[in-house]
Parts: sequence; C-alpha cells; structure tokens
Amino acid sequence: MDAIELLQGAYDLHVHSGPDILDRKVDDLEMAERLATLGMKGYGIKSHYFCTAERAKIINKLHPGFHAVGAVALNHSIGGLNALAVEMAARGGAKIVWMPTFDAANEQEHFHKNKPEKLPHWAKLQMELIAQGKTQSSISVLENGKLKAVVHDILDAIAQHDLVLATGHLGIGEIYAVVKAAKQHRVRKIVITHPNFPSIRLSKEQQKELTGLGAWMEFCFTTPYSGKTTWDEVYEQIRYVDPANCIISTDLGQPNGPYPDEGLRIFIANLLANGFTVPEIKQMTAVNTAFLVES
Repeated sequence: MDAIELLQGAYDLHVHSGPDILDRKVDDLEMAERLATLGMKGYGIKSHYFCTAERAKIINKLHPGFHAVGAVALNHSIGGLNALAVEMAARGGAKIVWMPTFDAANEQEHFHKNKPEKLPHWAKLQMELIAQGKTQSSISVLENGKLKAVVHDILDAIAQHDLVLATGHLGIGEIYAVVKAAKQHRVRKIVITHPNFPSIRLSKEQQKELTGLGAWMEFCFTTPYSGKTTWDEVYEQIRYVDPANCIISTDLGQPNGPYPDEGLRIFIANLLANGFTVPEIKQMTAVNTAFLVES
C-alpha cells in the first residue's frame, strides 16, 4: 500500500485554510474538493482568530458525507480564556478547542528570546496591533502557580459538549496542569499540540507520561519540514510514545508551503520508508482522529 492509498479515510485535524486574516494557500472550498477526491474523511479548520464552526457547516452541506471540523482557538480575538466563547462554539458545532496559540505567554516569551530575522506573518500583525494598543501581548492559564478559575469553566464546557481539548502553545508546566485538571473535569479527548514545537519541546519521556494521563500526541508535518526538529526525532518520539497514542496532522496552509494533502502524503511516505507499518499509520491518520471528532 502506498502513501496515496493510505490517505483513504484519513483526517488532517490541523489545517490553516482560508478565508482567514492571514493569506492562506487554499480556501475551504478547494480544500474540501481536494480531500474528498482523495477519499479523505475530513479536516479540522484552524484559525488563530475566529471560530470556524460556521465554515465547517457550509463545507459539509456542499459535500455530503465529508466531515469538515470546526474549532476555536482561545486567543485575544475571541476574548482569550473565554468560557462563553467555548460554549457558543460548541453550540455552533465546533469540535476542537485550542488553548492559546500565538497569544500564549509561553509562545510570546519564546518568540522574544529567539526572534527570527524574518518575522512570521502572525508576528508582524501581532506587533502592529500591540503598537496600536489593540491587543495585549500574552495569555497564561496559570496565576500564582495555579490554574485560573476561568480555565475550570472552560474545561467544564469542553466536558459537557464532549469537545477535543488541544493544548495549543502552552508551556510544559501549563500543559501538565491543564491535562491533570481536564481528567478531573471528565474531559475525554485531550491532544498535546505539536509536542516537539520549539516553544514546547516536551521530551519523549514527558510525552509518554502525558499519554498515561489520557492524552494523544499530535505530530505535525510542518515541524520537521521547516527544520524546527528533525524527521529522525519525530520517528523516535512516535515509536517511544506508541502510534496507538498519536495522531499526525500537517499544520499547513501557509502560502509558500505544500498543500495540506501533499504534506500528509509526504509524512505518510516518510513513515512507510522508516519502518512504520500500514496498521500503525492508519491508527494515527484514521482511527485515532475519527475517535476524536466522530465519537
């Protein structure tokens, strides 16, 4: 079985499609057509700025049987740590809730310590808005070492509507605090967002410990593809954690990158070429992803 065949029945739960504030390589209309033609089941629509549940509903009406998945990221544009935004997103059909991403205090601290020569598009916009006094700089889920009360309200809403909790760009201490609290709140579906991302860098031992608490590790194509980690480290971490506890996504949609389906195909081909079996790959692309957004 080749990589294209293994796209059958797969989900990519981390796609930056348009329309969005930032330029994107592909919009939802083209994205759904590409994936449906390949036999993929669906994709998660991620915006750092808006809830995407309404977009997903339109796509699914146009493509009966296809499953675009709406989501919300808890950045400043929707009120930050906003339990009501989670409630409304759920009522609108969203399935995934990302903790703060580029507005996370952890991501902001990492960015300012390691500022690249060429600023990413989100950072240019962020700095422009901060200079104009239109946004704040960072969001933490902790206060005096403990989770803020509103985080517990958010976890209650996630549990009530059986949503997927994704950890976004939180720091390691924040991730552990949120995951442990999520289990207490009876959240069933927890995803550690790109645990090998530069601002997060969970060790393979930490990753395995978190899977023991009920979380899945999400390995994204863009992290090794952009040189933020190596492919060998990705293979090592997946093997150590066990594919049964992982999903693979792309995090694609950037104008200069591959199309998300192309990135997923490359990811699958790399896994096949490095000793991963067809059942292991299907577990990460189709079985675990379907459990997260269908069950």
